[in-house]
Formats: sequence, structure tokens, C-alpha cells
Amino acid sequence: MARIPDSEIDRIKSETDLVALIQSRGVSLRQQGTNWTGLCPFHQDSKTPNLIVTPGKGLFRCMASGCGATGNAIQFVERFDGLSFRHAFELLANGGKAAFEHAPDGPRSKASVPRLPCPLEDSAGDAKLLEQVANYYASRFSGNEGEAARGYLAGRGLDDPALWKRFGIGLSDRTLGLRIPSKNRKQGAEIRERLEVLGVYRKTGREHLNGCLVVPVRNVKGDIVQLYGRRIGAATPKNQRHLYLARPLGGIFNADALKHREIILTESILDALTFIRHGSEAGLAVMEAATCTFGTANFTAELFEAIRAAKVESVRLAFDADEAGQAAEAEASKRLQAVGIECHTVKLPWGMDVNQYALEQGPEALRHAVRSAAWIGKTVVNGHAIEPQKPEVSAPSEDTQHVVQPLSLAAKSLAACPDESAAKKEDGPSKAPAFELVKVGDYHEAVFGSRVYRIGGLEKNNSLEVLKITLRMTCEGLMHVDSLDLYRDGERRKFIDRAAEETTLEKDLIKRDLGKLLLALEVLQESRLNAPREEAESIELSSEDEVEALELLRSPNLLKRIVKAYDEAGIVGEETNLLAAYLACASRKLNKPLAVIIQSTSAAGKSTLMDAVLAFFPDEEQVKYSAMTGQSLYYLGESNLKHKILAIVEEEGAEKASYALKLLQSEGELTIASTGKDPHSGRMETQEYHVEGPVAIVFTTTSIDIDEELMNRCLVLTVDESRDQTERIHKLQREARTIEGILSNERRKDIVRVMQNAQRLLEPMRIANPFARELTFTSGRTRTRRDHEKYLTLIDTIALLHQHQREAITHEVNGREVTMLPVTLDDIEAANRIAPEVLGRSLDELPPQTRRLLESIKTLVRAKMKAEQVEQRLSIFSRRELREFTGWSETQTRLHLERLEAMEYVHRRGGRQGSACKYDLITDADEPEGSWHVGLIDVAKLRRKQSRKPATK
Repeated sequence: MARIPDSEIDRIKSETDLVALIQSRGVSLRQQGTNWTGLCPFHQDSKTPNLIVTPGKGLFRCMASGCGATGNAIQFVERFDGLSFRHAFELLANGGKAAFEHAPDGPRSKASVPRLPCPLEDSAGDAKLLEQVANYYASRFSGNEGEAARGYLAGRGLDDPALWKRFGIGLSDRTLGLRIPSKNRKQGAEIRERLEVLGVYRKTGREHLNGCLVVPVRNVKGDIVQLYGRRIGAATPKNQRHLYLARPLGGIFNADALKHREIILTESILDALTFIRHGSEAGLAVMEAATCTFGTANFTAELFEAIRAAKVESVRLAFDADEAGQAAEAEASKRLQAVGIECHTVKLPWGMDVNQYALEQGPEALRHAVRSAAWIGKTVVNGHAIEPQKPEVSAPSEDTQHVVQPLSLAAKSLAACPDESAAKKEDGPSKAPAFELVKVGDYHEAVFGSRVYRIGGLEKNNSLEVLKITLRMTCEGLMHVDSLDLYRDGERRKFIDRAAEETTLEKDLIKRDLGKLLLALEVLQESRLNAPREEAESIELSSEDEVEALELLRSPNLLKRIVKAYDEAGIVGEETNLLAAYLACASRKLNKPLAVIIQSTSAAGKSTLMDAVLAFFPDEEQVKYSAMTGQSLYYLGESNLKHKILAIVEEEGAEKASYALKLLQSEGELTIASTGKDPHSGRMETQEYHVEGPVAIVFTTTSIDIDEELMNRCLVLTVDESRDQTERIHKLQREARTIEGILSNERRKDIVRVMQNAQRLLEPMRIANPFARELTFTSGRTRTRRDHEKYLTLIDTIALLHQHQREAITHEVNGREVTMLPVTLDDIEAANRIAPEVLGRSLDELPPQTRRLLESIKTLVRAKMKAEQVEQRLSIFSRRELREFTGWSETQTRLHLERLEAMEYVHRRGGRQGSACKYDLITDADEPEGSWHVGLIDVAKLRRKQSRKPATK
């Protein structure tokens, strides 16, 4: 492990509040002048305060004889927390926040659990795990710890932060092990074993690339498959400077280089970086298109095939100017020329490599060497050696990016050479060249000698019974294009005849080409049609985003922070509705999620409320539709809805799918049997479609009469339609046009990003409620059986949101580990504040909007009784009076009055033969506004009951 510089230790001493640090360990200190004193925690110091702390010097010492404890902040944490010096240093680095979190309450001889967050996920696949390792190394390189490594690159002329970031350059300083659980813990043992298999760790338990500058190497898919390590110690022997993970060499460094027609191939990553660094300065594209082998002896088949498949026309070889480098260059040029690729050599002084040459001669000299690269001898095409004349070109100017190459002669020779012959190999006879389909943009391409076929429209075929394509054939500047079904003999014959006319080629040659194409396209189409649907890629959070999201999730007042975030994001009022809807969406991670119906009149803001809630959840974890057909849910894909949010803008738009939605909510999955064609035989057969849940569902609706079966499965939220809320919305709308409003809208993006990232960090977990047997709920109606389940799920969801604040419980059942997250009394208390309003509405026989109108009628009648000095039975009102009093529309008022009349809350008088409708209130006008009681237990009583229980031994 690299030695920590004295400057870093001095920085920690000066930046750390030593007094606060010692006090965070439960040591009481009292100020005496410039010093602080207290009882020493490292020996039995019960009377005399022997511990002296000098903040100005960043030192502590114990004056008691026989103790001798002394040192700086790092040494205090090392001794008190039972950690290594490096571990203690890492805790105090970067602001020292980690040193104050979960501090031990007494000195420990040796800590068994890492105090630093683990950057690796034990559930990650191999590629993702290597990516996380590389990301951690990159964070070490960019931090204070990477100063020496950055200085090393600067000394090699690679002092370009953009270059470092582009290629994910990192530093392995052996601190990764401080963040991974120990081997004596199951999680730690599993991660360390996997890292050993990947080659990151050796069997000795040490990091393989310790002390190395690290550069990731990726495959064509972008996954890291190898890590290159460069030791930066000056005393390291030359033959020990280069390391790779103890796994097969693979991947292509700077795969983007293969998008160019001309590339540079060198023998090391640092040399390739040198070309890229100095090529980008001058805009020299060929230098930016630099890649490399794994040393002189490892020009891998993967890299060679990638160069050939990319149709690279020219390669400039820039190997070291020594015996090994020249031998490797000769071998590489032979292989490349064998497949028709022109080769040039970048001449360097004997004994120099690319980086050394750039340092000693300067970047411009290197650029000149690239422009002046010498063409290498003969080209071998399809097994035939071609001696082209050297092109007569003048010396390249300074701004020339490409060297003129004798490609035209090679291209002409392709047509003259036998098409089916192969490039000769050193150790075997001639062999037909491998044929492959290459994806180029929206098309596929296939090359047979001088003939190039471009295939379009393959993706439009949805069965194995047809193979309709648009096929373009080009040969030596001649071309033919047509649309055809390759499965139809007549269309094939027509294409062959017309192509032979246009290109003057033999029909038998084109016929053989089409036969090979048909077989290749058939395989490609079958694999495409039978391939499972790809899962949406999970989003990897940066270390900064993860820290920011974890800070929110670990907040002791998390629910208040969520409500405040909605307020800061520009959503006024609706506190209970927002929190209830947020919890319902968060419950998607549970086995039995909640569902929500947001109900209001048109233009009252139900869609705004839904959009505001969904904005705090990641886009990849929600599926939103305006309408759904009856069968659409069954064909969404087996796991497309699992642990996601299904949002439907209008409940009426999903009326045909209501049965499937009810099943999905109750059963957590959908299965349907349907008839379809067997892709192989073409016969009709029964096919099964399966959709997995669980899924949280969110609807909006303007309907008063909601399907009873659907409604009793959901939480019903009613938008606040009061005049006060309208005025608040108007004020917000005006504020949004101001400078402050525009700036606030920009800040909203940061709030949404943090909230979405927090949701990405939540994992599905089982929730254990140790207080479940003590809870109560009203039982007067059978529908409360479902409402009670919603109440319990509400508690579970609140506990789930706090998963980063509490330890999970693990039990073993028949050899299987079962992990659960415990519910606390605070979770129940929070649920009890929400449940009466949200669940209580289900106990009301009136829909929420009708109930609101009834309360308005009571207020109107009381006002008329007072103004007219009459008793209630004589205080009648008209629909017009009620509209003016409430501000409701005529249709809305009449609709809810009819419901109140049918439910015998009001009585209509008149209204026939042109007389005005008059109503009187049947129920008591002085009856208090409806408040719902769902029979929940008093949490304070439950706390007292728990406090009286004897402690468990």
C-alpha cells in the first residue's frame, strides 16, 4: 500500500475538529485555556482528567503514567475504533463525515465491520462488478489520493483531465478492501471470492493491481473485460511495470478508433493515449483513432477480427523501436496485409517508444512522424501478393490528415483474384474466407470479394415464413437494387438475371452469393424473433449522486423531507394526498403494492397531482398510458411491470382493461392462453402469455361512480377544490413568470434528480412488523377487510423507505436465510396520521365530492338561518344560490344534488311546470363536518406498553 504523504496527514490534522471527534466517541471534554481536558478512554481514568487535547496542534495526549496514549486525529480513530492507520485515514478524508457516522460508544481492540461504504454490489453481474471496481479506482485517482498518479501522467505528457475521464483512468491504492466486508462475513466472503475469480484479487487476499495506474479495457458492447495496470514507482523493474488482471486478455482499447478508415496500432495503452492526447490538440483524426495490442506478443484475434470487420483501410503501426517491437510490427503487418489492409510504419529513433519520443522531441515531431509514415512493402489480397507501384505524391503538408494510399490497385486486383480462395495461413492450407453479416447503421452488409451486398428491411419481418428485404449489390462501381422475398424462387431468379445484366457478372456467382445470404439471414431472423425482450438497463449513479441520495434516505425526518421537496418543487397544498400517493408508488417494491385513484372534477388538477408524484420516481420504473385495450396488459412482457408503477391518465380509458387490472392488483400476476402460429411449423397452437407483478397502479378520474370492485382495491384521493387552494395555485402560476420563479424551476430539476436517485437506491425487502398483533382497525363492514390490508401496507411502505436507516433482521429456515426489515413505532405513528383521511373515505357512503357539497349546503343553510332568523326547516335554497355559494358549475351541482336527494340528505320542493327548484336540508345543519374514525390504536399507549416489557436477554 502506498505511503500516505505527510502533507495529507498534516491536512487531516488541520481540517479535523479533534474536540468534536473525541466527543463523538462519548468522551466529555472541558475547555481550559487553549486546551481541553477529559477522562482518558484508553485506561481506567475515573477521577483525574488525564486526557489533554490541543486543537491548535491537532494533537491529544494522556498524562497518566502507564497509558501513553498520544497522537493526532488519525491515530485517535485508529486506537479508539480498532482500525488500521489507513482505514482511520480514509474515514477522516474528504471532510471526515464518515468518521462521525455510527461511531462506537467505547474503545475497540479490533473492528470487524468496515466503516466505509462498500462501492460494490454483491448482486451485480461480472461486467457490472468490474465496472464498479473501475469506478472506485477512478474516484481514487481524481481525489486527493491520486495526486502522485496524476503527477506521473503529467510527467508522461498526458496531463489532460478530459482524457483521464474519457478512458476512466483510475488508481489502485489497496483501499478497496477497507470498504468490503471481511471474509468472516457471508457477504464479504462472496464478494472477495468473485473478485478473486475476476482477477482483481489474488489468492493471498491482496489487490492484484495494487500501486498501479489503472485503465479499463472494454469489449465491443462497452463492458469492461480487462484492467491494465501500470506501476508508477520509479524503482519498479521494467519487466514488472505492466500488469493485467489474472484472466484471459480481451477487449479493445479505444474501440471508437475502428469507426475510422485509418487507424494507428501501437503496443501499449500509454502509447495509444499519447497519440490521442497530441492528435486531439491539432485535430489530427488519424492520431485520435489509436488503439493497441496487449504488448508485443498479444495481437489478439478479437482485435484483429474487429479491425477487419470495421473495414479499416489503412493501419499505421507504431511499435517500439527495439527488436521485440520490430518483430511484433512485422507479424502484425503480415496478418493485416493478408486481408487487404494497407500498412504503414511510424519511424522512431532506435530504442525509443512513442511516449518517450513525444516527450523528448515534442508533440509536433510525433505528428510529423505520423504524417510521414512509410508504406510497408507488399499487400496480400485473397492469398495473392500484389506489388503496387509506390504512389507519386508530394511531401504531406502540415494540415494533411490522410496519407494517399495505393488502394485502387488493390481493389482492382480483388476482382481479378478467384473469389472463393482464402488468405494463406502460415500453418495450414488455403481456406475459404469467413463470411459474416455486419450491422452498418440501419442495414446489414456482406462482402464476397469485390461484391458488396447491402440488406435493408429485415426487421420488418415478423414471422419465419417470409424473408422480404431490399437488396443492393455493388461491384466495381456497378450496381443493382431491388425488393424481393428470398423465400420465393421466382423473385430470386429475377434478381439474379437483372443483377448479372447490370454488373456483367456470371449468374452462377450471384446465385451462390444469394444462397449464402439466404442461410445467414435466416439464422439472423430466427435469433431475432426468438430472442427474449431485453430488460431496461439500470442506471448507474455517480458517487456524488449516490452520496446525495443516501443523505436524503438517511434523514431522520424523511417523510417531512419528502413533503418539503414537493413544496420546493412548486406543488402547493395537497400535503396528505401527495404523501399518500408517493407512498403508494414507493410500495411497488413490496409484494402487495398499493393502488391509487385520484378523483376530481375536470381541470381541478388531478393530472397535475399525478404528474407531480410520478416526477419523483425514475422514468425506467414507471409505465404510463392514456388508455388501454382489454388484452393489452397480457402482452407487455413477462417482467416489464415487475416492481414498477403503472400510471393510467384517465380511469375511463382503461375501462376495457379493468378486469385485468383487478387481477394484477389482487394476484400480482396475469396469465392468458391465446392462439397463435408456431414460428417453425406455421400451424395454429395454444400459446401462454405471462405478466409478472407486483405493480403499483395510479389512476385519475372525473367520474363519481367508480367501479366498486376497482375502488375498494385502491386508496381514493380527492383533489382539494377549495377557493383557498385555487388562490394558492393562481399565486404560484403568477410566481412562475417571475425571475425567481424561473430560477426556482431550474432548482426543481436538482430536487427531482435527487428524489429519483433515492428511489433507485431502494431495494425490494420483506417487512416484519413486531407490533402487528397489537394493532387495531374498525371491523363494522366487510369491505374493511381490504382497507385493513391497505393500512398494514402503508406501514410497510414507510418502513421500506427507511431501509437505509436500520439494520435488517436475518433468520435461518431449513438452511435458507430470510432477511426482513423491522417496523418501528414511528412508522406506525406516521401511518396513523395518514390513514384516517385516506382510508376513512372508504367508510363514507357518499363519494368525496358529494360529501364536500353536503358540507357546503350545511354552511349555506346555517348562514340563511342566521340572516333570516328562521329555523332550519324553513331555510330552503335553490340550485342557483348553491352554485353561487360554491362556485361549482350547473352540471356538477345538479349531479351531486341528485345523489344527495337519492341518499335522503336533501329534499326537493317544486321544480315542475316551470317553477324553480327549491331544496331543504333533511340532516342536521349543525352536525360537525365528517371526520372518519377507523379505530386505530393510540401509538403513545403502545409505546408505554412496550416500555413496561422486560428487556430480552
